[in-house]
Amino acid sequence: MNPSTLSEIYTVIVVVLALLFVAYHIYKWIYFRSESFLSVKNSIKKNTEQCNSLNDHIEELKNTYVATKKVDYGQADYNDLSRWNYKRPEWKKLRDASNIYNCSLPVCSNAKKQPFKYLCKYFDIKANEENLTNFESILNDFSAAEQGKVLLKKERDETVVGIRDRIPFLIRIFSRKKLLAKLGFDEIDFSQLYFPRYSFKYVSAGGNSSTSCDIVLDIENLDKFVNYLAELVKFRKSVAGQRALMTSRLREEIKKRDAYRCKRCGVSVSDEPNLLLEIDHITPLSRGGMTTEKNLQTLCWRCNRSKGAKLVDIDNVPV
Repeated sequence: MNPSTLSEIYTVIVVVLALLFVAYHIYKWIYFRSESFLSVKNSIKKNTEQCNSLNDHIEELKNTYVATKKVDYGQADYNDLSRWNYKRPEWKKLRDASNIYNCSLPVCSNAKKQPFKYLCKYFDIKANEENLTNFESILNDFSAAEQGKVLLKKERDETVVGIRDRIPFLIRIFSRKKLLAKLGFDEIDFSQLYFPRYSFKYVSAGGNSSTSCDIVLDIENLDKFVNYLAELVKFRKSVAGQRALMTSRLREEIKKRDAYRCKRCGVSVSDEPNLLLEIDHITPLSRGGMTTEKNLQTLCWRCNRSKGAKLVDIDNVPV
C-alpha cells in the first residue's frame, strides 16, 4: 500500500471520528432536553434535593476551623544590600502567612521530631481549656464531614443505579459527569485541602537550599492533638480532668449507645442506610454545656443542622 493510499485512509478515519464526535454531542444535547430525560429527573427530584442539602451541610462542617493567628509584632521592610550576586531561588518562594513559620534549620528539624510541641510553641496555641474545646469541636465536625462525603456519594450512586435502565447506555458510559449535573446533583468535593496545615520553613542564607516540615491536622492527627492538649491541660489541674474528650472513639461510642438512631426524629441507619449521624451537645458549649456522656446525643444531620440554625436565630434576637 503506497503512502498516498495510507494518507487517504487516515483522512477518512479522522473525518469519520470527527463526525461521530459531533453526532454524539448533538444526540446528547437533544437527549438532555427530551421529555424522557425530564421525566427521569423529576422522578428523583427529592433525592437530588436531599443529597444537595447534605452536600451544603458538609461544606459548612468543613468551614468550622478558624486559623490560629500568630502574634502581630508589626511590620518592617527588609532589604538585602549585599554585593554578593546570589540567585537565591528559595528566598523568592519564602512568604509570610499565619500558618507558616520561617525558622532556623534546628527548629525545622526538631519540629519533625516533636510536631505538636513545636506547633503549640511557634504558632501560639496555648494548652488551655478553650483551645482544647475548640480543637475537639473541629475534630467532631471534620469527622462528620469525612463520613458525610462517603455516605453522600453512596446515596447519590445508588439513586443513579435505580434509574440506570431508563438512561441510554452511551450517556451512562461516556457522559456520567454531565448526567449527574443534568440530574441536578451538585458536585461533591472529595479533596482534603480544608485540613489545617502548619509549615516550618528554613531557607539557607544564600537562598539556594531549603527544608520544610508540614503538620497537617487531618482526622488522625487531630485525634492525637486533642489527646496531647488534654494531657497538658489535665496536668494543670483544669476541669478537663473531670470530663470526656470528644475523640473519634467517643463519637462512635455515643452512636452505639444510642443504637445509631437520631434522638430527636427517631430515624436510624436501619431506616436510611446512608444516614449521616452526628454527635451533638444537648446543652451547647456556648451556653455552658460540657463534653460529658450525659450531655452528648446522636442526631441525624438534618436535626443537627436545624438545631444549629435555631440556636443562631436565638443568639441574634435583640435584647
